[in-house]
Amino acid sequence: MKNLRKALFDEVDMVNDRIIEIRRDLHMHPELSGDEEQTKYLIKGVLEASGYTIKEFDHHFGIIADLHTSQVGKTVAIRADMDALPIQEQTDKAYASVHHGVMHACGHDSHTAIALGAAMAIAKYKKKVPGNIRFIFQPSEESKEGGSTEMIAGGALKGVEAIFGLHAYPYLNTGQIGFKYGVMMASADIFTIEVFGKSAHGARPHEGVDAILVTSMIVNSLNHIVSRKIDPLHPAVISLGTIEGGQASNIICEHVLLTGTVRTVNESIRQNIPQMMEESIKGICKSMGATYYFNYQFGQPELINHNEMVDILLYEATQIIGETDCIDLVDPVMGGEDFSEYLQIVPGAFFRLGTCNKEKLTCAPQHNSRFDVDDDALKIGMKILLASAVGFLTKGEYHAK
Repeated sequence: MKNLRKALFDEVDMVNDRIIEIRRDLHMHPELSGDEEQTKYLIKGVLEASGYTIKEFDHHFGIIADLHTSQVGKTVAIRADMDALPIQEQTDKAYASVHHGVMHACGHDSHTAIALGAAMAIAKYKKKVPGNIRFIFQPSEESKEGGSTEMIAGGALKGVEAIFGLHAYPYLNTGQIGFKYGVMMASADIFTIEVFGKSAHGARPHEGVDAILVTSMIVNSLNHIVSRKIDPLHPAVISLGTIEGGQASNIICEHVLLTGTVRTVNESIRQNIPQMMEESIKGICKSMGATYYFNYQFGQPELINHNEMVDILLYEATQIIGETDCIDLVDPVMGGEDFSEYLQIVPGAFFRLGTCNKEKLTCAPQHNSRFDVDDDALKIGMKILLASAVGFLTKGEYHAK
């Protein structure tokens, strides 16, 4: 199997220039969650030319692509997300987004290109692959619902026994990866709060119930939940993202709408937070004569890597980039990622692909208008994903773990 690994890496080197072109084309033509139609057809064309069996969907633009080999064996999956963000790009790159107010500010263009390159490379050697491989191209990762659940419902994991994925990471240099055993990323929930007061003249506040004042007390109280009601050894975040209310400067506001997110890396704490929030909201509203509406939606769970899959990933990565450039991330981050839904069903591993190159200006943080990916990282991602997939299929044959 060492010969297969070398052959795959040589093929990656051969397709790398084309993958860079594809990545830049995707970057120039980003599409928001649920709108990934042109992205889908680009992916479909490449995969069909490489001999994949394609499954499409009527209600979204995801693709499941299977490479059926001549071998009897397990099936391993590689997943890439496809969607962009509603951000106006502010780079001077020749391949900057041509769509006003939309850009690939989280690296999903690179994820898609990397998976396509891996698919092209391994298709050349399908008769030598000791098992089957599936590529999952997922829409709507950036949506509040997350596109992974739709892909799973559509059979993305049917017959799959392991899955691997990656994410561009500007906090590590190109040539490095970040790995993590166990909990790697936080759960990602959202909530809505509406406060209902009573309008009155701004000069006679005693005749009304000021929803803005009530809301300010609620905001203050919610921020105390993390600092005073949750064990500081278990990270949690409650963030308010929007607040809307009021009609005029001289009218006591009667309605305020707030939305926000909750992130945790402990499921028991996650389950308790909605009750803590509502207790605070209810108590403040009752004492101030206001009423409220509170809606809490559980989103993606924590992303929990499976140790055995991390073992495989880490072994393969050290053979490609060396042990010192495989960085143990140690602590989880509070960002969410719906790859976690796949890991609830099958074992797998997710890793961070370093993309920071100061000379190329690719070190801006994710979800930033100047975000970009160093194209030199693409072939590293391709090789590690392919090696991990083959490593799972041949587990124990040429390395011990």
